Amino acid sequence: MKNRTLLNKAFVDIIDRARGIHPSKFRITRARVAAFAVTLIAVGLALGGRQEAPPAENTTTTAELTQSLDIALPSREPAPAARAEVEALVAKAEEEDAVATALNTWEEVAVGNGQTLDGIFREQGYSIPLLHQILALNGDTKRLTKIRPGDVFGFQRDADGGLARMRYPIDEDAYLLVDIGEDGPRADRLARQLNHEVQEAEGTIESSLFLAGKAAGLSDNMVMKLAEIFGWDIDFILDIRAGDRFFMVYEKVYRDGEYLRDGDILAATFVNQGERFEAVRYVEDGDSEYYTPEGRPMRKAFLRAPLNFSYISSNFNPKRFHPILKRVKAHNGIDYRAPTGTPVYAAGAGKVVRSDYNRFNGHHVFIQHSGSIVTKYLHFTKRAVNNGQRVKQGQVIGYVGSTGMSQAPHLHYEFLVNGVHRNPRTVPLPKAEPLDEQQLIAFQAQAAPYLNQLSRLESASMYAHRGGDAEMVSGE
Repeated sequence: MKNRTLLNKAFVDIIDRARGIHPSKFRITRARVAAFAVTLIAVGLALGGRQEAPPAENTTTTAELTQSLDIALPSREPAPAARAEVEALVAKAEEEDAVATALNTWEEVAVGNGQTLDGIFREQGYSIPLLHQILALNGDTKRLTKIRPGDVFGFQRDADGGLARMRYPIDEDAYLLVDIGEDGPRADRLARQLNHEVQEAEGTIESSLFLAGKAAGLSDNMVMKLAEIFGWDIDFILDIRAGDRFFMVYEKVYRDGEYLRDGDILAATFVNQGERFEAVRYVEDGDSEYYTPEGRPMRKAFLRAPLNFSYISSNFNPKRFHPILKRVKAHNGIDYRAPTGTPVYAAGAGKVVRSDYNRFNGHHVFIQHSGSIVTKYLHFTKRAVNNGQRVKQGQVIGYVGSTGMSQAPHLHYEFLVNGVHRNPRTVPLPKAEPLDEQQLIAFQAQAAPYLNQLSRLESASMYAHRGGDAEMVSGE
């Protein structure tokens, strides 16, 4: 009896709720009620244990269960304010869906050689006066007059086929988005999400740095970055030996979830002929530089070699036999063989004291540096600086050639200290100024986690190599 009373109460609750939520009539059959009864009885048995079956005389026939009950429910219209609020929310959602759909449907047009935005607008059938309005909006849109081949524009059309929206990647991390509204065009920057993921790499050189880098999963560009960092201390053409090793912590950059490019090297270790070199990237006021763990710049006051060369065709030799003059004549510099047109850089900051041509030196440049140091660069095919010009370290000052008394394209490079020629490959180079005390504290805080990561990477590598050796010994 108790269970039956609970079931009847449940039925009444169901009907009462129906009256309160339906705006017209709600039709309930006894068959449906019976179905609810079966469910509730099963639940009751599960929760309360076995119950006595109802007496046979109280059972209901199937015919009776199929009868219908017509229940009149009161009509409840939503309040006008609530209905207006719901309609506004629905309209807003539909508008946002429409905008999202429009943003994902672009007609993309790649810029061809010699093509201008004016030409693209004409090809697409867009208004040229509208283009002039867009170009006059701000500095970002003004840049559209200097588009490059391979750039990609995105366009969306309105119902009449005219321009509704235009998209252009002005920066790596931003689009220029132009909307055409009733009041004319409007330009905004639309951010593109960039993610920087930290990666690790290690390699052992067998024949070349590039092959070791490739085996470690590095791009050629990343290998070049590694060589540039340590290029002040290591000659990667002449000093590299089999067995040299490197360890790196670096970044990969992803945009909108897709790989975009290599990032920066955060820290690296290079072991060259048993000598260990470490470098950590330090960012201050937006400028980045690499330093030793003690805070001394990796960048020296002078480049050891002022170009990317193929090989050395003639070393510093005070008793060299001159191949053209056919007599002994001191070779007071180094000849770096390289293809014609290879850029040559200023070895250090200074002032150009001579930029000229003669039949011996060809096109040549002399630079005066601090500390009574002069560097000389001979046989250019073309000079890129003038007399009296101030230059920075790494600035292009000319291009490899074979002008003057020369048999093949190369750079003849000399290094003089107090007027005396010194061997550019072995002369002690002035050291750059270290970080001051306050900068050193900030640098060490920034460098510590990367140095720890390098240490763990190197320790794990050494452990793996030792384990491999032990396995080979036990296998024999």
